[in-house]
Amino acid sequence: MAPTPPPPSAPAAVKILIAGGFGVGKTTLVASVSEVAPLRTEEYLTRASVGVDDLSGVDSKDTTTVALDFGRITVSPELVVYLFGTPGQERFWFMWNDLVNGALGGIVIADTRRLDTSFASIDFFESRGIPFVVAINCFHGHNTRTPEEIRAALDLDPQVPMLLGDVRERNFGRDLLLALVDHLMDLSDVRTATV
Repeated sequence: MAPTPPPPSAPAAVKILIAGGFGVGKTTLVASVSEVAPLRTEEYLTRASVGVDDLSGVDSKDTTTVALDFGRITVSPELVVYLFGTPGQERFWFMWNDLVNGALGGIVIADTRRLDTSFASIDFFESRGIPFVVAINCFHGHNTRTPEEIRAALDLDPQVPMLLGDVRERNFGRDLLLALVDHLMDLSDVRTATV
């Protein structure tokens, strides 16, 4: 009788957190790169959000993420990437502390029309020592600032990668994820060299 082959092992899982202000494109990014229909926890904005949610620059937005967005990318049979999008409004930020557990890195999405909505996300990752990249979401190619102006306005460290593009485009999402992997590898090389 031939020996029974061992059962296949579960793939390694990598968790990436996607953060940013209200209406910057977190749900859209998860949907653009996920290989499965993303899990969304979107609800319609109601009168209760008037005076609470700032719709400046996103006046036509009528839904909001109230818990998380979730997507998956199978890189190989041995590796799966899980994407967790955070809610953007301050009243839901308490969720970020749970969502960040086990995250290898993050993507902060910023909108040049409302850069100030990105500060909390950048501070969140920096205060926890979690590597991240910044995605400048240029809706319909719209961008009013140079990369240098954006980097200065966000007070980003020079080593933090920043890419400009449209999060609706799958290729831009792929580029963001690859930039994050490269950034994580660069940081790992630096840590290894100093040990």
